[in-house]
Amino acid sequence: MSVAVQAQQENSEAEAVTDEEIEKFASMKDSVNHFMEVKQADLESMIKDNEVFDVGRYNEIKEAWGDDAKLAEINITDEEKAEYQEILDTKNSLSDVIKERMIALIKDDEVLGAATYNKVNAAMKADPEVKAKVDALIAEKTSARAPEEEGDGA
Repeated sequence: MSVAVQAQQENSEAEAVTDEEIEKFASMKDSVNHFMEVKQADLESMIKDNEVFDVGRYNEIKEAWGDDAKLAEINITDEEKAEYQEILDTKNSLSDVIKERMIALIKDDEVLGAATYNKVNAAMKADPEVKAKVDALIAEKTSARAPEEEGDGA
């Protein structure tokens, strides 16, 4: 029985994550979160700074979208339809773009590497302390980045 316990201890020690691995994982997650925030802001700008319609008209079109009778009722133009569709396409592609970015960062051994990602991800699921460490680091990185962005006027 002591052999089984010893093997189990060695196994769990082999799977223990280092602070460096946690740091890399948190950095990757923060990078993805930041990328997502930037893309979301770009989408919001597409709507706010639109030359075809203002935000109020955008919301009106959004409510009627998919219902030809309602679209006719609000007198939507072909130009507005095309512009709204472009915004929709951008919005719909966001999750794919973000997912691709995350996969690229995970696969890049200099950034994180798939083995480290899987190891830290598994440790987070198995150990609430590891998850808390990762979450705290991500929050720290996010708050450290926030003042920079305010200074950029972005």
